[in-house]
Amino acid sequence: MQIRKTVSNDLPRIMEIYAMARDFMAATGNPDQWGPRKWPPQELIERDILEGHSYVCVNEEDRVIATFYFNYGERVDPCYNVIEDGEWFGKDTYGVVHRIATDHSEKGIGSFCVNWAFDRCGHLRIDTHADNKVMQGMLAKLGFKHCGTIYVYEDHNPRLAFEKIK
Repeated sequence: MQIRKTVSNDLPRIMEIYAMARDFMAATGNPDQWGPRKWPPQELIERDILEGHSYVCVNEEDRVIATFYFNYGERVDPCYNVIEDGEWFGKDTYGVVHRIATDHSEKGIGSFCVNWAFDRCGHLRIDTHADNKVMQGMLAKLGFKHCGTIYVYEDHNPRLAFEKIK
């Protein structure tokens, strides 16, 4: 597997993977995180690509098998400025991964993507819905610690916030 920046030609495959992810989340007890709003919208992914923050994971045949948003910087995600029921462990310069989705064609794709992002910054934050037990299990396996609760702008629902620091 390899990670590369997303290009416009990847967009149809990315949207297909997000549709698969919504179905997978619903089937594993998490129907509300992305399902009701058909999240994420194509316009957002197009903006991510233009801004250079959209990435894909490709297999040995160069087929896109996962997609995610990654950014790194100081206070890079305003949703993380306020955390309830806990606190962040690290300072204000960190990386974030959002909108990660895989086609489940190979074992360990999600872990590969998150580890790739962590290797680039050494300090990563990520959040997920309380019903997303699959993501929570992966984050625990990768050594992320639960820090508290944040709220995202898209739907104002609480999200469990996690962090890992080298």
